[in-house]
Amino acid sequence: MRRRRLGAAALAVAVVAGLAACTPALPASVVPGSKIAVGWTQEFTSANAAASPTAGNLDIAATTRGRFGDVVDGEFVPDEGFGTVKISSDEPFTVTYDLAEPAWSDGIPLDAADLLLGWAGAAGYFRTDDEADAGAEEGQADADIEVPAIDEFARSIAVTFAQPDIDWQSAVTVPVPAHVVGQRAFGTDDAMEAKQAVIRAIQDDDAEALAAIAEVWNEGFALPEDGKIPADLLLSSGPFQVDEVSVDEAGQSVRLVPNTGYRGLVTPKIARIDLVPTGDDPLAAIGDSLDVVQVAPVAANVDPIHELERRDLTSDTTHDGTVWALQLNPAGVFSEHAARTAFIHAAPATALLQGGGGEWASAYAGTTSMATTPGSRAYDIVNEDSGFSATLGTPGDDAALEREAAGVPAGASVCVLYDRASEFAAGAFVALQGVAGEAGWSIVDCGTDDLEAALGQRAWNAVISRVPVPQTPGEIFAQWGSGGAASITGSADPERDELIAQLAQTTDVYEARDLRARIEATIVRAAVALPLAMNPRVTIVDKDVMGIAARNGATAPLTSGVVQWEVAP
Repeated sequence: MRRRRLGAAALAVAVVAGLAACTPALPASVVPGSKIAVGWTQEFTSANAAASPTAGNLDIAATTRGRFGDVVDGEFVPDEGFGTVKISSDEPFTVTYDLAEPAWSDGIPLDAADLLLGWAGAAGYFRTDDEADAGAEEGQADADIEVPAIDEFARSIAVTFAQPDIDWQSAVTVPVPAHVVGQRAFGTDDAMEAKQAVIRAIQDDDAEALAAIAEVWNEGFALPEDGKIPADLLLSSGPFQVDEVSVDEAGQSVRLVPNTGYRGLVTPKIARIDLVPTGDDPLAAIGDSLDVVQVAPVAANVDPIHELERRDLTSDTTHDGTVWALQLNPAGVFSEHAARTAFIHAAPATALLQGGGGEWASAYAGTTSMATTPGSRAYDIVNEDSGFSATLGTPGDDAALEREAAGVPAGASVCVLYDRASEFAAGAFVALQGVAGEAGWSIVDCGTDDLEAALGQRAWNAVISRVPVPQTPGEIFAQWGSGGAASITGSADPERDELIAQLAQTTDVYEARDLRARIEATIVRAAVALPLAMNPRVTIVDKDVMGIAARNGATAPLTSGVVQWEVAP
């Protein structure tokens, strides 16, 4: 069996919650001695990813937390090994979350207390003052919430929503063990007593008890700076558990080993996964100290990746859930709809994609949507129904004549903002200068080293930037709703607001796709955005490693599928 040579021993900054002296046997699927080293650029800081949802914490949670399912390319994929979710009543809208027989790695079963705690966290019971203020600014006003009915024997809870909720299948998760929270909040050693204390606090709306739970929820799962991590913080309900966290001069490393108590439908095959710093040249380390790494498609990587492919290593391109787009400020030179349309027609997406992508252009998946991602079923409907191809995606016969017809004189100045440090943005800007210049627009270089600050100043006419594709109705509103906190263009449309509100309360997947298409159509009609391409990431895998399938999106793109990983004998 292949064994990887690891790097230099860690300096003494780390440690671990060791496994108990006597532990159950590993699942039969695990190949003894097998291990995979993954180049990792994140950091594990908290075992409660719900309270601290950083990329690193979400990566770890994907391997150590069981869940009712995952959202993959916009669609919910259930995991019935963890439990089932079903609508148990339409009026009032009620959803039952029913656990199978998962257990924590200390042998304590997951039950209604864990579900109720997870529900309370999502419902805002434990929000800090800053989080509450942020929610208020986004219009998320707190309201009286009906506490779910629980069935402790059946290990289920029934949640009644104020109205139907599009995210009903993923609304309840189990981020942390209720018995650990109860033990830490109330000073009891008995796991069942701790669970009951958590249930009573939520059911009775006991302010003092809830404050004690909130402190543990928000702060109690943070990893201590001295590296001495209490074992109860690292309990797992997923296929793997954290065995060691170490830090050396290169950065933090996290060792994952199979959770011997995991009862999922598919069990791990790898005996050890090391998430380690990538080093200065991760591609050179593939096949030696690294088995897997994800890198950005930049010019410097073209030749090294080609050489790895020649040696039978595999490379796979996915996207990171963000879209490159040319967005317009609907003021000044672009105050009129006709002027915006004429400019977009003078800037074909293919030209900007080729200019930005360079030798990697083929890795950038083209898109016609600002609110859905290619590859998802919703995107197919949006692409067909939004009207993009007919109104914005097909340039006219003469872009210069269209500019003149829009009342824009030749040489009209367009200040284009972009991040100078980005290869794609810089290349796309040069391409825009060429194609739009031919149509009589004067493209002014307003590149910056601080894109976020420059966006807020709104001294630009157009911007080439990368933005997250919104997944939820709340995220869509933040980007495209009237007064949305994440809006770049500032485009407002009452019809769009209403459609987003309808989407939030839609539980039929087909109706939801149609609504997304209608929302996209309002963005298209506003003529304020030209989607260019999804931003790619490249996953390189050594030839002896199998089963690695990186996911699209920003959340745990690599670690979500660890249960399928294996190595060749």
